[in-house]
Amino acid sequence: MNDRRLQSMYILGIVLNAGALVYAVTDDSPLFAVTFGLVMVYLGVRYWMVSNQ
Repeated sequence: MNDRRLQSMYILGIVLNAGALVYAVTDDSPLFAVTFGLVMVYLGVRYWMVSNQ
C-alpha cells in the first residue's frame, strides 16, 4: 500500500471515530468517548508518521 492511500485511510478512520466520539458524548457514555478519543490520537500519530517519511 502506498503512502497516499495510507494517509487517506487514516483520515477516514479519524473522521469515523470523531463521529462516534460525538455520538458517545451525546449519549452520555464517557468510557466509550475516552476510547474513541484515544483511537483518534493513535490514528493521528500514525498519520503523522506516514506523512513525514
